[in-house]
Amino acid sequence: METSVNLYQKLWAASDDLRSQMDANEYKNYLLGIIFYKYLSDKMLNEVREILEVEDEDLDEIQKIYEEEMQGVDADLLAEELKNNYSFIIKPNHTFTHFIKEIEEGTFQLDDLGQAFNEIERSADDYKGLFEDIDLYSNKLGKLAQEKNKRISNVMKQFAKVNFANYTGDVLGDVYEYMLANFASESGKKAGEFYTPHQVSRLMAMIAMDGKEDKKGLTVYDPTLGSGSLLLNVRNFSNESGLIRYFGQELNNSTYNLSRMNMILHDVKLEYQTLNQGDTLSDDWPVDEPTNFDAVLMNPPYSAKWDASKGFLDDPRFAEYGVLPPKSKADYAFLLHGFYHLKNPGIMAILLPHGVLFRSGAEEKIRKILLENGRIDAVIGLAPNLFYSTGIPVSLIILRKDKTDRSVYFIDASNEFAKKGNKNELTEENIQKIFKAYKSKKEIDKFAHLAKFEEIEENAFNLNIPRYVDTFEEEEPIDLAEVSADIKAINDEKEELKKAILADMNNLVANTEKAKKELESFMEILGGDL
Repeated sequence: METSVNLYQKLWAASDDLRSQMDANEYKNYLLGIIFYKYLSDKMLNEVREILEVEDEDLDEIQKIYEEEMQGVDADLLAEELKNNYSFIIKPNHTFTHFIKEIEEGTFQLDDLGQAFNEIERSADDYKGLFEDIDLYSNKLGKLAQEKNKRISNVMKQFAKVNFANYTGDVLGDVYEYMLANFASESGKKAGEFYTPHQVSRLMAMIAMDGKEDKKGLTVYDPTLGSGSLLLNVRNFSNESGLIRYFGQELNNSTYNLSRMNMILHDVKLEYQTLNQGDTLSDDWPVDEPTNFDAVLMNPPYSAKWDASKGFLDDPRFAEYGVLPPKSKADYAFLLHGFYHLKNPGIMAILLPHGVLFRSGAEEKIRKILLENGRIDAVIGLAPNLFYSTGIPVSLIILRKDKTDRSVYFIDASNEFAKKGNKNELTEENIQKIFKAYKSKKEIDKFAHLAKFEEIEENAFNLNIPRYVDTFEEEEPIDLAEVSADIKAINDEKEELKKAILADMNNLVANTEKAKKELESFMEILGGDL
């Protein structure tokens, strides 16, 4: 049985040839797309094995039986049953296993793989466009068709002996997320925009799921979906994870396709995922039921520009506040969008730059209304350099619609991290410390403070964390007697050293007039005589 570590090794080996031709943000599309197709193909062959009651689990043997059955009299019955179970069918000559055989025989053609992708995409609306970011004819794979063929073949061969049907969705999905994280790490800001580090996602999901562990039919929503990893963390804190319904929207089409693959690889059934590609701020979504959700989790692009035209003042997402977030900073536009789609009761967790806590103008007016209405539950300041897309420290803001008071709990978690390479990382101990404090709402010296509304009002609705959590450490008083003794000891040691050098220098003899002058000059500096 393959282990996750072995899979990681194969994934990196598969990327070696591509890495020399393009950056990680580009070759991730090839690698993750091919892994996904291998997964679909292996699951299809595994279904063939179960339908035909084949005992052998070897993919090559199942492939032979599949080819024979699809040429027999019951081919239509088998094809119909496969399509009923999967909404699509991969033809025997288009399975990953068959392509590997062709690669070994030297007959494999990229056109056939492209045709296999197209057949999956045309089989159902849920699969439309899944493989459109895998450009099999890109010159970055090589100028000649033979070079392109060889590079893709080399990637495919790494997974030839891996039967993805033997893995649970979680294991394979986690491998997929591991690769997403490493792509984000390798290519920095550009790729990091679609991925929230697992440890941060875990903290957010833990808070959002507090008290909802046993809820059946839970609905979760991320309007800045990215790779979908933030949403998928919710299932780790649910006792009814198989019944969670996921909703998400993503602007970038390539990233949207990644999220769809990620959901399927985590064994989320198609009927439990409702994902959309679109501009969250310009086009409110969803507009069909359900439109409000039990939990909202977001890591939007920080301080992005948005339309902010006056027409948005009539939009129910923003109308209550009388002003719009500034055109140059969409942070509160994302926050208000997510909050509008939150159920009562429900919990929202959103990551934003610290500026949203204290900036003036329209943002201050919005912040004041949220505070007056008791919407902001907690503000958690995280450490810097936790993310692939930015090194700045960010704040995790928790909002609710069912608060009975207007207090805000502040946590300064800026020192909660462990160094990992050139990045910082939340440890499980850090996560538990933050979560435990959040649940307790207790006063914790130099770490957490529950601020009453009156205190916030006195601070002119400025939520800058240092105003509420004093982390100042007094320096220890200086013992002047001890400092004097140290200085005397240093001076005494200096004199002893000087005497020792002078004694050694007195034994030196100059052989030339020039050397004699240099020696005299040096002794003069030391304060001695020859």
